Amino acid sequence: MTSQREAWALEVTDLAGSDPRVVVLDGDLGTSTKANSFATTHPEQFFQMGIAEQNMVGTAAGMASVGAVPWVATFGVFLTQRSLDQIRMLVSQTGANVKFVGHYTGLLNGGAGKTHQDIEDLAILRAMPDMTVIAPGDAAETREAVRWATAHDGPVYLRLARDAVAELGLSEPPRPDHLAQLREGTDLTVLSTGVQTARTAAALDLLAERGIHARHLHAAFLKPLSDATVLEAVGDAREIVTVEEHSVVGGLGGLVAEAVAGAGRGSRVTRIGLEDTWSESAPNDFLLDRFGLSPERVAARIESLGALPAGAVH
Repeated sequence: MTSQREAWALEVTDLAGSDPRVVVLDGDLGTSTKANSFATTHPEQFFQMGIAEQNMVGTAAGMASVGAVPWVATFGVFLTQRSLDQIRMLVSQTGANVKFVGHYTGLLNGGAGKTHQDIEDLAILRAMPDMTVIAPGDAAETREAVRWATAHDGPVYLRLARDAVAELGLSEPPRPDHLAQLREGTDLTVLSTGVQTARTAAALDLLAERGIHARHLHAAFLKPLSDATVLEAVGDAREIVTVEEHSVVGGLGGLVAEAVAGAGRGSRVTRIGLEDTWSESAPNDFLLDRFGLSPERVAARIESLGALPAGAVH
């Protein structure tokens, strides 16, 4: 399996080979983000900015103003927390053509603990006007998202995880305002995003063995993702579940709940994620179990909702 950070580095390196406008700005984390491989291949298009994330964003905005296509690479928490003012004022409000890649997002970042675990980034940047937000599910989708983001004119945030992830085998590249269907089912509808989609798929395998058959939708684009698209995708499902390696506040769960409530539907929306609490430092498997995101815990949570055998909720 390939990690998303490796996939990002491979794709941006390939793109830079044919487009000298593509540059990478690194916040002294090239070994962790794999930006060092880009630096080796394209040293003239690589800029080591040091531990100065706010300045890095400002520099990228300036470079974009003269025609460059800058990728700003660092840990997600340093982008969405430390340099948020610069992202808001210099990039989002101006529409600068800057691409942010947030590495080591979510819970599983090598045991660095809650100071480095970014579980609020989707909520923060989804609320920012003119910001595109993408959370690909695997390495292949990451490469597709990098290509899309580089070609797109405007600010983009790409959310990536640290470790290698299972491939989803998606049949089409991600696109804005779209949900990809991974599984058919009539008992309930489940939506997931990012690398949590693979774990959710494994959870639904477990439920299928128990006679509960869910429809599974994957959201690579968290923004734009319109209410109309969400409502069309969930159809007349009365039981809707969202799953994300993120706070239940403001991410995919919030997005879906807003759409369903705004339409006045009687569906129940259950949000699975971190329940408005800080994370903690521990091994990956422990954290996934602790916060209810392992396949077994997701399956148990869905089963506890009282979903019945096929067709019962429609």
